[in-house]
Amino acid sequence: MTTAQALVAFLSRQYTERDGRRHRLINATWGIFGHGNVAGIGQALVEAGNGNGKRNGDHDGIRTAPRMPYLQGRNEQAMVHAAVGYARQSGRLSAHAVTTSIGPGATNLVTGAALATVNRLPVLLLPGDTFATRPADPVLQQLEVPYAGDVSVNDCLRPVSRYFDRVTRPEALIPAALQAMRVLADPAETGAVTLALPQDVQAEAYDWPEEFFAERVWRVRRPAPDAAELEAAVRAVRSARRPLIVAGGGVRHSAAEETLAAFTAATRIPVASTQAGKGALRHDHPADVGGIGHTGTATADELARTADLVIGIGTRYTDFTTASGTLFENPAVRFLNLNITGFDAHKLAALPLVADARTGLEALTSALAGRGYRVDPAYETEYTGAKEAWEEQVEASFTTPDPTARPTQTQVLGLLDTLVTEDDILINAAGSLPGDLHKLWRTRSRDQYHVEYGYSCMGYEIPAAIGVLLATGSHERTRPVWALVGDGTYLMNPTEIVTAVQENLPLKLLILQNHGYASIGGLSEAVGGERFGTDYRHRDADGGFTGPPLPVDLAANAASLGMRVLRATTVDDLRKALAEARSAEGPTCVYVETETPDTVSGPPPAQAWWDVPVAETATRPAAVEAREEYDRRVAARRHHL
Repeated sequence: MTTAQALVAFLSRQYTERDGRRHRLINATWGIFGHGNVAGIGQALVEAGNGNGKRNGDHDGIRTAPRMPYLQGRNEQAMVHAAVGYARQSGRLSAHAVTTSIGPGATNLVTGAALATVNRLPVLLLPGDTFATRPADPVLQQLEVPYAGDVSVNDCLRPVSRYFDRVTRPEALIPAALQAMRVLADPAETGAVTLALPQDVQAEAYDWPEEFFAERVWRVRRPAPDAAELEAAVRAVRSARRPLIVAGGGVRHSAAEETLAAFTAATRIPVASTQAGKGALRHDHPADVGGIGHTGTATADELARTADLVIGIGTRYTDFTTASGTLFENPAVRFLNLNITGFDAHKLAALPLVADARTGLEALTSALAGRGYRVDPAYETEYTGAKEAWEEQVEASFTTPDPTARPTQTQVLGLLDTLVTEDDILINAAGSLPGDLHKLWRTRSRDQYHVEYGYSCMGYEIPAAIGVLLATGSHERTRPVWALVGDGTYLMNPTEIVTAVQENLPLKLLILQNHGYASIGGLSEAVGGERFGTDYRHRDADGGFTGPPLPVDLAANAASLGMRVLRATTVDDLRKALAEARSAEGPTCVYVETETPDTVSGPPPAQAWWDVPVAETATRPAAVEAREEYDRRVAARRHHL
């Protein structure tokens, strides 16, 4: 077998197992073919059952391995996003591989790889590489480095991969492939894994040991907490008067939602959530106080300011969560971090509880059970009352009083809110939508809220939605999956619409046209940038961008790629279009131009700060004033030691 054939046969027999349930680890391979992989991995995928359903040959039963499905992408970065969406929806228990040619095909993987690694989500990258044997030097698309003969553009993937290897000999594939699977299946280490494959090695034959192709099960660990760490955690909780839980993505990855609900039922500790953790509790759970940090709710952020113990569960504590180190104001505040990685568990000088989120919560609940801990009823009354007041602001933002008017962005979300059930899944990643969603969205199920905000990558939404659809089987079970994008994000990466059409996936694409970068426009205004370069408009007589909006028709573009498009101009139009799209069996786009909100119809303002440094010296008044505000804010920052 060739190296490529052996790799595909090996991948098809890898499994994960957690809680007694087995999952195929690599369920499909995305690919765009070029000279760096077409005769290697490409040919191997044909032999693996993608050539009109027929397989060629049989080497002692090895080639009768389970079929490796092939998915055709249009952009290498988008293929990684689709694979990441699949992995997240699969609970990190199944993943996809992505194969590319050498050169730009390989370097286009970098952004997707960074997103996967930042978010701790598994994806296997198989970029082609230049010749290992160097028959001609340089070959097409080779990067020549005068001081190093073994460097290629694939080395760009090293810092964004959790594991990287270049397979320069067929036999080197064996240890490399095993290490790759170990990292993909390890909840503490997972992320992007890269096996760079020189094009000549891919096509080279080798006599492989039969054991390499045996079924292999990678057990996903649920490590329990250390007894001493658990006892310290119990003491910290019992001494707390105003504790607050910050639920991160680790709650979801561990499937610990029910365990968290049981813990809060016993202790009545309120639960705030990061973007990745939103949905850890349903929006109507009494202990759920919504998003935390710069895009959080007033309820959660006020609790954070007065908390004396912050219990982080599966969170990385990004600057959005901590309001750039200004949110947790109580001089006596301490942190207790339950996390499967020691790196995250020790952040903010916390008491670490290094364990799987579900196992750790079970142990903490059990240890507290016999000691009678529960928060003061007055504290519970305080946060439930504050939550009710916040819900009034949500309702005001969602309300659409004039059915003939053009809706604001938050009113679009309000109309969607009236339509969805716990079956629906919403996907978003960048722009102003993540802030509005984190503050306002009423999450109804553990996997409804899918906002990628670790890397906040424009262009993630459409391919990720395809990955989610493939993971849920929504094209068979009609589970609605919505990709919510602004015009800026749409223009970044609409290419995988073609893939959704090709696979006849019932993707619901909602395009909100506001003629520019709404989020960065607002930020620019706040930091003295005067919204420069953030609107999609014609140049004016002075060379600026204040002319009429550009005559770009994104709806027509989506239609040209094969989608059915429903245009909405009013609140009433949009209500009908969303309902029609939700019941559609094929890929459907709803396009709406949104109205700029006023202070009444817009979302509530940020409830906490975010550090974006402002020019220290400037001549324009906007920047001078912004710097004065920045100096005032940054003075409140603290290190938690």
